[in-house]
Amino acid sequence: MEQEMKTITQAIEELLWHCRFEKKLDEKTIQAYRVDLRQMAEIVGAATDIFAMTKTDIKQYLQAIAHFKPKTIKRKVATLRSMLNYLECEYENYINPMRKMQIKLKEPIRLPVVMTIEDMRRIFAFLYRQTSCHTQSTYAYTAAVRNIAVIELLFASGMRVSELCNLRNKDVDMENGEVRIIGKGNKERIIQLCQPDTMKALRKWIELKKDAYNPQAPFFTNRLHRGLSTQSVRQMVRLIISATNIEKHVTPHTFRHTFATLLLEEDVDVRYIQSLLGHSSIATTQIYTHVNPSKQRQILQTKHPRRRI
Repeated sequence: MEQEMKTITQAIEELLWHCRFEKKLDEKTIQAYRVDLRQMAEIVGAATDIFAMTKTDIKQYLQAIAHFKPKTIKRKVATLRSMLNYLECEYENYINPMRKMQIKLKEPIRLPVVMTIEDMRRIFAFLYRQTSCHTQSTYAYTAAVRNIAVIELLFASGMRVSELCNLRNKDVDMENGEVRIIGKGNKERIIQLCQPDTMKALRKWIELKKDAYNPQAPFFTNRLHRGLSTQSVRQMVRLIISATNIEKHVTPHTFRHTFATLLLEEDVDVRYIQSLLGHSSIATTQIYTHVNPSKQRQILQTKHPRRRI
């Protein structure tokens, strides 16, 4: 039986519906899919029958996006592959033109920016000094207490900034010292808060919150008692790094990198770190296994088998 025609535009909308309502993907992921696939549609032709799409069409698309960075190209190719794989599962007679295509993109390894223990000491020293600079009845004091809680939690848990901003009061369990995080793909993970300073900072913030007893309210809020935005957290981090004269490009995600790297330097198994970060693949976590020179020296001096010969 001949396959009924479906335009690329129709196929894109069908996939996005599948991602939103059946796979329950994050809205940001869906938006990224939409951007990549619409760009593909512009190149190949939005009115083209998706079932008539050939390897030649895909090669034309690859040529058109060749000027992007390898990481971007890999993402765009993966998005297209996801759509064609979905169609292959949904439509019995459809033959996926990417099935026998070998597309290899060598992406250069870029080590993440990581802060040192001394960097973190400077950051915490600056933040805690700020609370003594303001009268407790002022918003400036409230903001200083909140900022401490934000940075303490980022460093204690390694969570993404979007995960932090999506936290609700019900997600932070102070009685059991746990935080419930909803990560990419709506995957849930529980992180134990084991550091007394982190718990103390969170309790102090909760005491100042106006909506602490509303389980559904955002955990971190701004002056208007609305949820703190990711942009606000990025601006907060920029101001902190500027004030502490740390000469690195630090973003909220740098705390995640630092969390993972410093745990590895304490000889924590990479599989545990994978679980803490919420990575679906250990290959993603292994970027942190590129140890710094001082740790490398320590390993070779204390663990090399030549010592036992």
